[in-house]
Amino acid sequence: MAAPSLTRYAWLSIAAAILTMSLKLVAWQLTGSVGLLSDALESLVNLGGAVMALLMLRIAMQPPDSDHAYGHSKAEYFSSGFEGMLILIAGGLIIWQAVPSLFNPHVLQQAWIGLAVSAAAAAVNLVVALILRKAGRQYRSITLEADSHHLMTDVWTSLGILIGVALVAITGWQMLDPLIAIAVALNILWTGFKLLRESANGLMDAAWDDEDLSTLEGVLKEFSGASTQFHAIRTRRAAAQRFVSFHLLVPGAWPVQQAHELAERVEARLSELMPGVTAISHIEPIEDPASYADATHGVLGIIPSRHS
Repeated sequence: MAAPSLTRYAWLSIAAAILTMSLKLVAWQLTGSVGLLSDALESLVNLGGAVMALLMLRIAMQPPDSDHAYGHSKAEYFSSGFEGMLILIAGGLIIWQAVPSLFNPHVLQQAWIGLAVSAAAAAVNLVVALILRKAGRQYRSITLEADSHHLMTDVWTSLGILIGVALVAITGWQMLDPLIAIAVALNILWTGFKLLRESANGLMDAAWDDEDLSTLEGVLKEFSGASTQFHAIRTRRAAAQRFVSFHLLVPGAWPVQQAHELAERVEARLSELMPGVTAISHIEPIEDPASYADATHGVLGIIPSRHS
């Protein structure tokens, strides 16, 4: 579940989008550069993405209820998917604006003043993108990470276009302006595709990443013994939330209390190393062949005892 404070980062992104869009429109008016116009259009897309991020973060931070027992954290994937689509639209708009200029290049006006204004906008986006990336990783928020990726594509777009406009001003070769705009647009399209893929994986209950799986495997091996093992280990992610279920095999002669206490210790250790993780265990008798019917159904296979 997203922390309530995360919405302040969405407001920061909205403010940055409004400021940078205004600066880039001024730069376009000064120069007439199709590249700078494309850059301003992408900032408009950034604004739409930031507003969507704010709305989804508000939903994601709502507590579980009777209709959503696991919470609302998956709302973040809608935001990141929406941002991915907006990035694709931005890339398409840039290409659409740039291609006609290949055949009818515009003579740039007041290029150096326009460059200075656009550079200021890029600096704002860079600072905000780094802030969002740090917060996204700290709070495991795919919405903030997506917004950070989106702003970084804007930074790279601005950098490429700034170089193009500067080269045009120096060399007088007007064709460079749309060519660099198209090259940057292709990079933006790739970023948008990756965001959409990550969002789809989250909505499809993708397993944990390798680092988290390694931590999980270490914990389960730590609690394996001469007569205990784990199998049917399943994991899934829901934005900042992580869920794991596993079967704990113990001697059938153990009292229920003893088996329960072992399961509680495993879950407590997981929570210690992976704050916020939700673990669900199922206890089975190790001697019963029926306990192994779904032993291979999971992401880690069977975690045997250390003395096997």
